[in-house]
Amino acid sequence: MDVTFTEEQEALVMKSWNIMKKHPGDLGLKFFLKIFKAAPAAQNMFSFLRDSKVPLEENPKLKSHAVFVLVMTCESAAQLRKTGKINVEDSNLQKIGATHFKSGVTDEHFQVAKTALLETIKETVPEIWSSAMENAWGEAYDKLVGAIKCEMKPSSNTN
Repeated sequence: MDVTFTEEQEALVMKSWNIMKKHPGDLGLKFFLKIFKAAPAAQNMFSFLRDSKVPLEENPKLKSHAVFVLVMTCESAAQLRKTGKINVEDSNLQKIGATHFKSGVTDEHFQVAKTALLETIKETVPEIWSSAMENAWGEAYDKLVGAIKCEMKPSSNTN
């Protein structure tokens, strides 16, 4: 059964995002550092981290990836409200799915990331955080992950 993403849920995500987007790089790093603290081996899933001598906090590729993930999750909330589904550009979604497949991402990894995301948001906007906001972000994240999982297969372009 598909649950409709409500106007209130979208408003909660957007309200918190409007505060958070002032410092997306710092927030994104905080988010990924939480992931790596909970699951240190996850660092090995990122090609740009494997041989890097740059500290995680200063890695520009990690920062830009983290911002991309935050923005995509937030945009998912707006899309869910408008269309009832995630509308990441198909080619992008296929690429994301193939990358996650190749990296060996599992349900457990997605769950660690969800927990880290919700903790990061809660710490960033404690004055407006609520269980309704947590549910809204969780729903947006879950729908995005569902769309990614549908595309988690070997890449068709093998060059």
